[in-house]
Amino acid sequence: MRPGELSHGTRHPVIFQRSLIREFSLIAIAVVGVLLAIILTRLLILMLGKAASGDVLPEAVLGLIAFGILNYLPVLLGIAVFVAVLLALTRSYRDSEMTVWFSSGLSIAAWVKPVLQFALPVALICAILSLALSPWSQAQSVEYQRLLESRDEVSQVTPGLFRESRSADRVFFVDKLSEGDDVVNNVFVQSTQNDRMGVMVAKSGYIETAPNGDRFIILLHGRRYEGTPGTLDYRTVDFDKYALRIEPREAKRQAPSNKAMSTLDLLTERRPEQIAELHWRVALPIAVLIMALFAIPLSFVNPRSGRSWNLMLAVLVYVLYSNLLSIFQVWTAQGKIPGWLGLWPVHGAVIVLLALLFWKQLFGFRWLATGR
Repeated sequence: MRPGELSHGTRHPVIFQRSLIREFSLIAIAVVGVLLAIILTRLLILMLGKAASGDVLPEAVLGLIAFGILNYLPVLLGIAVFVAVLLALTRSYRDSEMTVWFSSGLSIAAWVKPVLQFALPVALICAILSLALSPWSQAQSVEYQRLLESRDEVSQVTPGLFRESRSADRVFFVDKLSEGDDVVNNVFVQSTQNDRMGVMVAKSGYIETAPNGDRFIILLHGRRYEGTPGTLDYRTVDFDKYALRIEPREAKRQAPSNKAMSTLDLLTERRPEQIAELHWRVALPIAVLIMALFAIPLSFVNPRSGRSWNLMLAVLVYVLYSNLLSIFQVWTAQGKIPGWLGLWPVHGAVIVLLALLFWKQLFGFRWLATGR
């Protein structure tokens, strides 16, 4: 063999691995795009519904959606890597590229290196998201919700909608807001005090802050109807100016949930719930690597059988693995599984099954070669 031929032959695996990683990346980007579109649509509908009801400020919709996306990303990346490797290798079987691969003396184990070259950076990104960014986004979302709950009654009023106060003794309706939301127009207020119902309507009004910090909504040029429901004891009063005190409310700070706690805080806690959450965060990047390797033997397509059987089996394996992780997390949080063990039995069982599948395919191909 001439030196030129040897160097030409050694370049082919490198070129092939690069093209394979490029194919993995394109499929993964497409999968992430589709899944993100679905989740974005769901979050957008949810947040717009809350904004329409006044539970969320319209300008906060994009921020809350961004926080939600950060929480979903670690799982999305794991799914994308698994699907990318599975579809790319399945295509190689269907296009007979695997036949050329095995005929050249290479086994299915040679696919481990390019798959790991593709999956390791994604697993690293998933680890950063799972251990740092996702808990931070969850904490920011909870804090923002707390700030929303601490808003006063007028701040929660949405133009064109009836809004009940937290104490359920007032109902507000504002036709529109103007001048930086400080001036209200076409105001309707229904209140109940001492078993007497009062209804006020005014053409306009504005918000005023007293020297002591109390806030008032000042109604201008309106009329008040007051009486007892079910009786004829009603009176009508016209007014030029009427002040309604806005009841302030400060939402209490609550202890952060396990999902909102930082990873360093989880490491210092020894309660089962925190330990289970820590195991879950560590499990997400590990699952990316395990399922990427699992896609190699699952991608095998037998020309004599249906082409979709391997895809159905792959979906079943992924769902089973994901559900087992969730079940073991719950058991760890409940104290049924020791904290030091956590989710590792699931990882260990899947790794053993993965080794058996590789051994079976390696042995099968060698047996076929020997038979020939």
